[in-house]
Amino acid sequence: MTSTMRSQPLVEACCDSIASARIVQALGAGRVELCGLGDGGSTPSLGLIARCRDALSVPMHVMIRPNTNTFVYTSEDLDIMCNDVVAARALGADGIVVGILHSDDTIDVQRMAEVIAIARPLKIAFHRAFDRTPNATHAMASLLQLGVDYVLTAGQAPTALDGAPRLQALQQQAGDKLTVLAGGGVRGHNVRDVVAKSGVREVHARASDPTIVRDVLLALADA
Repeated sequence: MTSTMRSQPLVEACCDSIASARIVQALGAGRVELCGLGDGGSTPSLGLIARCRDALSVPMHVMIRPNTNTFVYTSEDLDIMCNDVVAARALGADGIVVGILHSDDTIDVQRMAEVIAIARPLKIAFHRAFDRTPNATHAMASLLQLGVDYVLTAGQAPTALDGAPRLQALQQQAGDKLTVLAGGGVRGHNVRDVVAKSGVREVHARASDPTIVRDVLLALADA
């Protein structure tokens, strides 16, 4: 039974409350992405990070995003982000989730490197700002150069199922140096197709409605 469980793709659940984090852990999510409120998630409060860390035994990655308006940040924004990284690390986060772009939507390698240097040894995930980049292959090369551990992406498509061929190509490009985390419209009715067509070993589902995560986990368990 243990080997069967290990063969199933890991499900990361995006949570913005202690209640949803507790529920998805009980359901069997393998990791929590903890966010604050807002479209796409913002940096959660220190209190929420601390409370979730106390309550969770699964890895917890914390969103580092000072606002939900843009992925192009000022020097002041970057200072805030770096301070938030220090705080999240001190509170026991296992990783951070971050994405910084230039105004042309290419990855801001220099600023990403600054944040990563402060965050290590935490895991680093680049969020779906990746799907805005004009060239996925070049963007992946930048993430590999930076030593990023995960990238959350729909394969630059409306949903992860639509983007499955590109997800597969990105994971092939990354090899074992980076994990492609398939996210975007992942649901119980399509997650097996997402995994089969992309070959990814990890998927991301929103837990604003925990039944979404429940259905994804049940579908994978039945596969």
